[in-house]
Amino acid sequence: MTWFLGIGITGVVLLALSLLFDGVLDSAFGGALDGVLDGGLSLPVVAGFVAATGFGGVLATEVLDAGPALATGCGAALGAATAWLTYRFSRALLLDRTAVAPRRDDLVGTSGNVVTAIPADGFGEVLLRLAGQPVKFAARSAVPVARGTEVWVEAAPTATSVVVRPVDR
Repeated sequence: MTWFLGIGITGVVLLALSLLFDGVLDSAFGGALDGVLDGGLSLPVVAGFVAATGFGGVLATEVLDAGPALATGCGAALGAATAWLTYRFSRALLLDRTAVAPRRDDLVGTSGNVVTAIPADGFGEVLLRLAGQPVKFAARSAVPVARGTEVWVEAAPTATSVVVRPVDR
C-alpha cells in the first residue's frame, strides 16, 4: 500500500507542477519534444494517470483486500479512465471559442463624431463604437471637418487610424 500511496502523491505533485509551470518542460529541451507533450500525452494527462493509478491501488488494497497484482490492475484501470477524462476535458477547454475579436475592417461603414477637428492636411480624432465600446481613433479626411460633425468611416488603414468623410444630412 505504501508504494501505491507514494505513486499517488507523486502524481498529485506532478499535476501541481504542470499547472504552475505550464509549457516550461516543452521549452526546457529546446524544442526537441516539438509537441510530444500536447494532446494525449500532455503533462496533466500523465499526472492524472499516475495519481489515479496510485490512489486506485490504495483503494483496491484497502477496500477489496486485493494483492499487489490485482491492486495494480485496478489502479491502472482507474488511471486510464482518469487520463481519458482529463484529455477530453482539456480538449474541450482548448476548443472553446469565444466571440470573434473585432478587427479594423469592422470599422468601415460605421459612423461616429469628430472630437478633435480634422484639418485637410493632418489628423484629428473621432469617437467610434467598436464592439459596442466607444473608442477614439486618429482620423484623416480629404476636407476639413469641424468638431462635433458626424462622420462616416471610409477606410481603416491601420489599427489606430481611419479615413472619414462628413455625413450629409
